[in-house]
Amino acid sequence: MLVRIRHPEKLIYPETDGQPMGENTIQVRWIITLFNGLEALVRDRHDVFVASNLFWYPVHGDPTYCLAPDVMVAFGPRKGDRPSYKQWEEGRVAPQVVVEILSPGNTIDERAGKLKFYRRNRCEEYYEYDPYGHKLRVWARNGKTFAPVKDVNGFVSPRLGVRFVVPGTEPMTVVGPDGRPFRTYLDLVAEAEAQQERLAEESKRADGERKRAESERTRADAFAARLRELGIDPDTV
Repeated sequence: MLVRIRHPEKLIYPETDGQPMGENTIQVRWIITLFNGLEALVRDRHDVFVASNLFWYPVHGDPTYCLAPDVMVAFGPRKGDRPSYKQWEEGRVAPQVVVEILSPGNTIDERAGKLKFYRRNRCEEYYEYDPYGHKLRVWARNGKTFAPVKDVNGFVSPRLGVRFVVPGTEPMTVVGPDGRPFRTYLDLVAEAEAQQERLAEESKRADGERKRAESERTRADAFAARLRELGIDPDTV
């Protein structure tokens, strides 16, 4: 039965489903790392929107048809905060890149439903990563087709320029266009602390060199003064 909605603008588009962002710490860590890495990647662009666990509503008038990708990137819409991503308010631009991090609770039907949603709504790149089996699946759009990528190890995102290194036996590495891998927050903190320690050591060595130089100058001045007392010109010694 066809139901006509006379006032779709009065409909409520929920901003949350009450579910946590991730089902476990591994999933959450991957989501945060990818979200932060992608935000940093496009930090100088005002026309790229990056979100995590945000409801994406592709159809005006149907608040039941939506998904909240673990991470999504939309080129074109302005950067900034939103309670949800209503496509008709974003110039009808669908997020071009979507990432889902699998958890043990994901079912085949759920995964198939997400793939169908992203394919139907013109997503260009869809990444599904299993952090337990270290497996990455990629679907990319080529014209009208939305097909799986056969060789994902070393695959470079056409939109983002990031490279996915998937050895198969170890966790995936996501490498930015500058050649630097995406890092977890703890990795960044450890790196910053190590840098501070190096700077402190360099400052300590420089301070020691300065004090030794001052001591040498003091001894040299004292020696020159003593020579003058003896009537000897220091410049002739």
